[in-house]
Amino acid sequence: MGGGGGEAMYIASVVGTYWVVSISMVYLNKLLMSDGLSIPAPLFVTWYQCVVTVFICWVAGQCGQSARGSTQYAPVAVSDSGGASPANPPKPSFFAQFPKTEYNMVQAKQIFPLSLVFVGMITFNNLCLKYVEVSFYNVARSLTIVFNVFFSRIFLGIPTSCKTMLCLGIVICGFVMGSHGEMNFSLVGTVCGVMSSLFVSLNSIFTKKVLPVVDDNHWKLTYYNNVNATYLFIPLIIYFEGDIILGATPILTSAAFWSAMSVAGFFGFSIGIVTVLQIKATSPLTHNISGTAKAAVQSLMAFYLWGNEWTILGVLGIFTVLGGSLLYTFVKMSENAMNAPPPPPPQAEPSKV
Repeated sequence: MGGGGGEAMYIASVVGTYWVVSISMVYLNKLLMSDGLSIPAPLFVTWYQCVVTVFICWVAGQCGQSARGSTQYAPVAVSDSGGASPANPPKPSFFAQFPKTEYNMVQAKQIFPLSLVFVGMITFNNLCLKYVEVSFYNVARSLTIVFNVFFSRIFLGIPTSCKTMLCLGIVICGFVMGSHGEMNFSLVGTVCGVMSSLFVSLNSIFTKKVLPVVDDNHWKLTYYNNVNATYLFIPLIIYFEGDIILGATPILTSAAFWSAMSVAGFFGFSIGIVTVLQIKATSPLTHNISGTAKAAVQSLMAFYLWGNEWTILGVLGIFTVLGGSLLYTFVKMSENAMNAPPPPPPQAEPSKV
């Protein structure tokens, strides 16, 4: 009873943390993208968040190196007979998963195409959040699974089932309904949302190709991606936002502004950690269900917290998109289970003569 209760509390705390970090990150980024509350330079804001992520990766890598070094010296227990026997190995530190950050130019060049996609993904994501209402944000970015299926068919030759096409049809219908039902519809924001969905899909495909370059280590890839992104953003910021930044001295000297920027960058890094923790504590299916429920709560809370106007068609669009996405998750997991190779038959024991 006690063990089961403790496990349930742990799962609840992990899921709760995922919800808090994810929703807080979206709401805080919306504040930073809003005119008057922040500097009207979304590229600069996004660049700074990449810088924060690089710094956190470096700190985590240093802690990870120390943690791995300390676990190499396991204590030796003395048995009752006087002989030495190895004690139970210590539980690895949380930081042991983070590799030491090293920037290798050969690897960086191989990862560079992915970094271009990564810059497009986070740029259009924040631009979408800048121009659309928070309640419409999930609808504007809902076409990711449509692009996933399309690119999987084009680049990987993966066939598409009728059930999958039905799910995509539901999502597209929800996108159209939500767009027509949005009171403060922004064409620019919606286009940015569609472009963000496209780059999210491309990012997942490129990530699979590039991961072997960094020994299949997601944290190494995160570090390389964000370092490359900091360099890629600089010419864009100078060209598009140079004058804006030079004229925003009052905000740039505000401690509250830099605190909010730093916290948003921390949340951007933390979402990767809590996502992994939630998948490990539950399952990929449960993680997707949790993410869908979180998106629904996030959208509904926006009507109250941000004062977004709502319509019946707009709300129906939100839940149609989320329902279609959840149904797609069930269909894909069912198809993957059916296509999985059967386990090898047990080997017969040799007969004893």
